[in-house]
Amino acid sequence: MFDPAAADLRLGIVGAGAMGGGIAQVAISAGVDVILFDQNAEAAAKTRDAVFARLDKRVTNGKASPEEVAAAKACLRLGESLQDFADRQVVIEAIIEDLEIKRGLFRELEGIVAADCVLASNTSSLPIGAIARVCERRERIAGLHFFNPVPVMRLVEVIRGPDSAPKVVEALRGLGSRLGRTPVEVPDSPGFLVNLGGRAYTTEGLAVVQEGVATPAQVDAIMRDGFGFRMGPFELMDLTGMDVNFPVTRLVHESFFHDPRLRSTTLHRSLFESGRLGRKTNHGHYVYRDGKPEVPSADAAVGDKPARKLVLFEADEHLRAFAGELGADLLEEDDGSSPILAAPLGEDCTELARRSGIDPTRLIAIDLLPDVSARITLMGAPNVDPEVRQAVIDLLGQKRKVTAIADSLGFVAQRILSMVGNLGCEMAQIGLAPPEDIDTAMKLGLNYPKGPLEIVEHLGCRQVFTILERMQALTGDDRYRPSLWLRRRAALNLPAGYRPSV
Repeated sequence: MFDPAAADLRLGIVGAGAMGGGIAQVAISAGVDVILFDQNAEAAAKTRDAVFARLDKRVTNGKASPEEVAAAKACLRLGESLQDFADRQVVIEAIIEDLEIKRGLFRELEGIVAADCVLASNTSSLPIGAIARVCERRERIAGLHFFNPVPVMRLVEVIRGPDSAPKVVEALRGLGSRLGRTPVEVPDSPGFLVNLGGRAYTTEGLAVVQEGVATPAQVDAIMRDGFGFRMGPFELMDLTGMDVNFPVTRLVHESFFHDPRLRSTTLHRSLFESGRLGRKTNHGHYVYRDGKPEVPSADAAVGDKPARKLVLFEADEHLRAFAGELGADLLEEDDGSSPILAAPLGEDCTELARRSGIDPTRLIAIDLLPDVSARITLMGAPNVDPEVRQAVIDLLGQKRKVTAIADSLGFVAQRILSMVGNLGCEMAQIGLAPPEDIDTAMKLGLNYPKGPLEIVEHLGCRQVFTILERMQALTGDDRYRPSLWLRRRAALNLPAGYRPSV
């Protein structure tokens, strides 16, 4: 078994694409002796030159000394064939995501490398057990999934295959740490951790748009301004490309026997099948010109006729405090003409009016779950009076941007955040990783501002459970069924990440 801290550690990398080149860069920067091989020798040479250019840029930017970069460059050489891996202690495969091609490579490597050489796959979604199935020594095979761009992304998933020896997994964890990544150990499960956990953010955004609730630009703005996501779900999908995120979403959905919580939309499939892949084709959810998206405004037009009086419906302290700062008179009784302001959880205006009998034409709902200092989301029933809605927009828009959406159970942010948190709870429930590792992986792997269980804790277990429970009941769709992990912690008023001591 190799020692990940050894000064003379010898690593082989198969595949000189973006991932292989990135892994090579962080490895040689850590003083690891690397052989990089690709069937396309010209592509391998270009990758080597690109790696060296990035290292030289570090010197120019004052992030590394010339001596450090020279030492790193001396650690990398190109292989002429797989036979050059005969002396390697660990080999990482970073080739095309095709099961049979990967199997063929691993079988070939077994006939070349030493008996104690560890073989790792950088696959993002294919089962490690399925790759290792054709090999003689399955115990030395595991996954080591880096994220693109490797030099920037600090996470690496260490995938424990069905037959992976504990010492192999531990050695790969050590290698990940030596390469400057944060290793998170995950069992061999569809999508592993990040590619599973990342489904909720994009698929619920897609559901919002397909239902006609909001536009991609509105959803993206709400998630950026309301909860600090670096990118909205549609910006993110366009960046990764529908040719990447749709197949992974479909694979994960099918692998979990079509769990509706992982379901995508016909909109997603249509973009994929029509070749509207995102930035790489200049057309996805947005149109791109000269690399920049043409993004429609997410802001409602704010006029100069704000509502002077408001009636608060089912007001808690939060709604009262918010409304009290708007400058309108808050009426103790309904005067029959003023806007009625509500802040529901998991409900829409239609349901509020149905169960309470209040006038839907004057009912306006606002989402107070996310941060509303920069932007607030507003909605009304299908028959809301346009003048009433505009008066509330004019009032709210005096201090912040307003996004006006169609009537929606759970608005936008409530839906997406609750689904992200619920999926994180489900991953904890099925034992993919401890809650803290789930949160770490999602923050490092997808740049989330908080991990999914941290999101649940921030919003409140009971509130998230209430949103999902109501949405499941009102839609009849098990897409919104709460995880048992969430249900139990909400019922017992426990922290979202609570684990019983054993």
